Amino acid sequence: MSMEKLLSPKTVAIVGASEKEGFGGDTCRNVLSYANPDNVYFVNPKRDEVFGRPCCHSIADIPVDIDLVVLCTPQKTIEPLLREAAAKGAGGAVVYASGYSEVGTPEGVAAEESLKALCAELDISLMGPNCAGFINYIDRVVGFAFISDERDRTGSVGFVSQSGQLCLSFMDNKSMRFSYSISSGNSSVVTMEDYLDYLIDDAHTKVVGLYLEGVTQPEKFEKALRKAAQMRKPVVVLKAGRSEKGSKVAASHTGSLSGADVIYDALFQKFGVIRVNDAEELLATTQLFATLPTLPRQAGLASINLSGGETGICADMGEMAGIEYPDFEEETLEKLRALLPSYASPANPLDTTATISYDAEVYASVLQTVMDDPNVGLVVIGYTLLHEIADPCIHHMAKGIESVVKNGRAKPMVMLPFFENSRNPEYLDKLNGLGVPVLPPPTYGFAALRHLVDFIGYDPDENTLELAIPEKTEATGRRTLSEFESASILREYGVRTPEGSVVDTPEAAAKTADSLGYPVVMKIASADIAHKSDMGGVALNIKSADEAREAFERIMGNARTYAPDARVDGVYIQKMLPPGVEVIIGVNSDPQFGPAVLVGLGGIFVEIFRDTSLRPAPFGKDEARRMLKRLKAFPLFNGYRGQEALDVEALAETIAGVARLAAERRNEIVELDINPVFVYGKGKGICAADALVVVKD
Repeated sequence: MSMEKLLSPKTVAIVGASEKEGFGGDTCRNVLSYANPDNVYFVNPKRDEVFGRPCCHSIADIPVDIDLVVLCTPQKTIEPLLREAAAKGAGGAVVYASGYSEVGTPEGVAAEESLKALCAELDISLMGPNCAGFINYIDRVVGFAFISDERDRTGSVGFVSQSGQLCLSFMDNKSMRFSYSISSGNSSVVTMEDYLDYLIDDAHTKVVGLYLEGVTQPEKFEKALRKAAQMRKPVVVLKAGRSEKGSKVAASHTGSLSGADVIYDALFQKFGVIRVNDAEELLATTQLFATLPTLPRQAGLASINLSGGETGICADMGEMAGIEYPDFEEETLEKLRALLPSYASPANPLDTTATISYDAEVYASVLQTVMDDPNVGLVVIGYTLLHEIADPCIHHMAKGIESVVKNGRAKPMVMLPFFENSRNPEYLDKLNGLGVPVLPPPTYGFAALRHLVDFIGYDPDENTLELAIPEKTEATGRRTLSEFESASILREYGVRTPEGSVVDTPEAAAKTADSLGYPVVMKIASADIAHKSDMGGVALNIKSADEAREAFERIMGNARTYAPDARVDGVYIQKMLPPGVEVIIGVNSDPQFGPAVLVGLGGIFVEIFRDTSLRPAPFGKDEARRMLKRLKAFPLFNGYRGQEALDVEALAETIAGVARLAAERRNEIVELDINPVFVYGKGKGICAADALVVVKD
């Protein structure tokens, strides 16, 4: 398949061209407004001309070969027209028609499968079906069916959406500038992963924005995200399906298979992908990355405002977003005292008072002074840019900003309004031209800045940029291993477990307990009994041979009474562990993206506090250590308030071993649960007290 013939074609045919409202007519209007019409051919068997341009009666009548065909016709016509287009050299197609898999009927699914097979036969890259099409703003190529106000939108955001209306809404925002705007629809032939990969490689695209309902090709998705991380190209994703209902809506809309949402969070964190919560945050974040000429070299932000109220808002909202406002150096403070009125108090965030905003030279000097502070990476200019300008201060501020930009020592800066008023188009364009994005008000503005700070702090070299994607299998059965079997597997990967063995007679129990040394713990050894304590299958703190014999008889009797059909191997006897801080380490295998490792406080605390960290396998010890540091409970590991510091290194080593186990046995293990893992004082290691492994059967 040729992505170039689809997204950057030299010649285009619009089939179903019309002057009426609707897909055919509106596509033609968009072509005349935005495209190079010399390379576009209108086709309609009933028309000799459309909008005053010649109209061919069939694809075969077009005087040249074509790269792309845009089909504005009903579903029943699509496959014959694709064959005609392929005979004319077409390697790309846009299909608006609906009635395919998105309707959820057997007929719709069959029609889409037939369409996919035909495109494979003809080697055609097809966008859709059930899509709104695309605009390539760089090469002036249009195959888009929705009408919006006519203006130049050329820029550097590559936007892909499985929703056509969302594409149109983004295009209607006057701040947005695109390299590509793509409504992919069902994405049955060319997938979201293909568009993502293409835009990551595209030199005109600085940032990729994605509205994602699901992933159908995890291997391609992994490859594209790895490439973006290594290139340091930002990918901003609005992933639908956080809620149970949202997940169902996403699946019914596209037929996509959605992985568990928490897996997407962990996946995006691993590859440095920016995840946003709604469309406004997606717009603000992509606009921010696209407009800044360069990214900040460090995370420290300085906020400059004209009033104390605005300064207070920036201080509070910045802290809520996790933004760092470093203190100014003494040299910076001295320069600011000389520049600002006597009643201003230099600090970060900075209230300059409104006085300096009416003097372009002074405003530029203050701005440059703040930028020159070695702790500052980016400057946030607090100002509400109104549509109708009454107060002239913006004239002087803009001149000051321009002066700083032209002197060559400028650091990245943004303008942050405090109210969502419509922005003055003249100054919006002027500021964008200077590389100063105008963000939304603080809630969304600081969310976008938080994403920027996280992105510049992400280092791809510190992350294992791969997934343990499992082979596709028809196996649906599951089998739970016994605790003894589970512990044996863990030990192969360096996870320390208590000494112990399985016995099948009271005398063997007494002998084994003597050899291990008291106290010991005894548990029913059965893969069919998961909750051993509930049926009297556990005996703690056994201190003699006689107690071991009695406990064996009791445990086996309880098993016969409460689980008569269970397969029982005997009783598992282990050296009883001294208490430590309880941690859980678990593995859950996502059918698309493979195993992810979870860590958090163990025992009952994992259910009460839900303080956990998740990361897709594989990964090493350094990443395991960072997982621990993301826990709210991590201060406990460092000896909080005089308590003994824990063996974080041994725990990180264990987590990395579990990640290696999960990755190497990706096609076998479904779930793994080690709870609790006892973590002891620094240098004293860890020990897994209980383990459960579930495998495919």
